[in-house]
Amino acid sequence: MNIGVVVHGPEIVDNGYAEKILKILREFSEEYGIKISINAKIGGNIGRTAVIDRNLERIIDISEKLYPSQCLKKLKDNDILLLINYGKSKETGHTFGRIVIERANLDKPIIQIERPGEVDGSIIIWNKEKKRGNEKYLNLLIEYLSNKLNLNREECISNGLTLWEEDGKVFRKINTVDAGENIMVNGIIIGYAIKNPIILVSKDNRLIDIINGEIKKEGMERLGPIDLKNAIIKTGILRRNIPNIPYNIGSIKNMENKSSIKLSERGSVLILWDTKRDILKELNNKNISSIITIGSDTTIIYGNMLWRFNIKIIGIVEDDFYNHNIIKNPLITKGSKIFLIKNKNDTSIYKLIWNNLKNRELNYNDTLNYIINLLDGNNIDYDIIDV
Repeated sequence: MNIGVVVHGPEIVDNGYAEKILKILREFSEEYGIKISINAKIGGNIGRTAVIDRNLERIIDISEKLYPSQCLKKLKDNDILLLINYGKSKETGHTFGRIVIERANLDKPIIQIERPGEVDGSIIIWNKEKKRGNEKYLNLLIEYLSNKLNLNREECISNGLTLWEEDGKVFRKINTVDAGENIMVNGIIIGYAIKNPIILVSKDNRLIDIINGEIKKEGMERLGPIDLKNAIIKTGILRRNIPNIPYNIGSIKNMENKSSIKLSERGSVLILWDTKRDILKELNNKNISSIITIGSDTTIIYGNMLWRFNIKIIGIVEDDFYNHNIIKNPLITKGSKIFLIKNKNDTSIYKLIWNNLKNRELNYNDTLNYIINLLDGNNIDYDIIDV
């Protein structure tokens, strides 16, 4: 029997439950004498970083950047599917599950394990009416997981997306948001919550307002056209509980066994503008010598991810990026340079760098000097922060 497991987010990895659930599946196989093949995937950049930190790459596939619904579709040919998640609350976890199941649109049952280890944790069985001859093993596995994890089977308490249209505008309501939290849409921070709930408003496929929130103008500009119904929206800290990582910043010796990912001495310049890119794949497939991250959120997320591989970045930000509170205690490789821009916004800097560096073959120091000369030549005021 083949079991496909979709792991979502760093929290379920950091708290040890992703590994524990995979172990329970192996124990189930041994206890009932059922030969099982487990195929586990995780798709997000921060979730994949968490898998790397816990040395789980051999048992959880991190080879592709995918949304959870895409992971489910990739695993659809397995006999039984699991979706494991640790939402901020029971309501957000159930809402997440309903959205993912609807977007995956698969014709088979899916077991969601939500917030294991918490008193409000639960197991939800999606598509119960779509059993295909594996009812015996499915029910046996559900009972086994319920007992081992001390979770009750429950019905979903969420109706999914709260979305409506009015006067040519699209409204999307997000519950369980705390004041001051980041609001991230499709990998870009577009504002901050003032109070719960927040309501995002779009018109003509452009985000125009955040009810109960404060707009970050630069983020709204970077976002571009948006389908609010299908947008990926996250709030708060994206990674809250980073474990003690068993290697030290700047230590090639301790990191050389983590991955074969290394930059070229001389090659192309990778310019990162948002967090939607599959950076692991790009670094494996391209001859890249330098990485430029533009924007505070982009710099924190990619810089923190690349720290695992001892890869320096050149970051371009227009504010104190460490105060964005996207990732708790972000780490950036020693030797990286962060340009704090004082008189221009990220959008104009991105266009300037893209137009001048997109097809050049340079080494890291050449790239750094090119940016300095480019900024100086365009009367851009900045400070350089040495990491």
